[in-house]
Amino acid sequence: MVKIIASSLRKGNVVEVDGKLYVVLTAQNFHPGKGTPVTQVDMRRIVDGVKVSERWRTTEQVERAFVEDRPFQFLYEDGEGFHFMNPETYDQVAVDAETVGDMKAYLQEGMSCILSIHEGVALAIELPRHVTLEIAETEPVVKGQTASSSYKPAILSNGVRTLVPPHITAGTRVVIMTEDGSYVERAKD
Repeated sequence: MVKIIASSLRKGNVVEVDGKLYVVLTAQNFHPGKGTPVTQVDMRRIVDGVKVSERWRTTEQVERAFVEDRPFQFLYEDGEGFHFMNPETYDQVAVDAETVGDMKAYLQEGMSCILSIHEGVALAIELPRHVTLEIAETEPVVKGQTASSSYKPAILSNGVRTLVPPHITAGTRVVIMTEDGSYVERAKD
């Protein structure tokens, strides 16, 4: 176990609290005008999947569990879960849907991911920062609507809704940030 300060916790980190392992789902630092800055952390207990919220002073020490972050390649999804392969050893690992969570929408066959493994069990998954997807449907371009700050709703090929600039049309390939599903740029392919 390694002690780290609470303000450095990030999504996907594994921490030990009261002898139990938790995966960090969200971590936000709050700096109020008066008082001590705090870190609000939402976590999922690994043993039973119970979600808990914890609040620590930003300088407080937290036990970070030793996990191995290894590269894996996404193969396919079936009734058992999501299957990943270690490209060096060709070992396969099945990860349950709860661990993958809302990142499921961005998984693509052959995609390289980082799996956090603790005692042979995958606890968390980290996707690449950006993925390229196609716009399935969006509103048509309105002539004269050139304000660069205006965005219109669009549905991606994976079913996720996002906002895109007015010049983007259905069928266009775009780069999307996996963290929040926001538009980055038009794909350069």
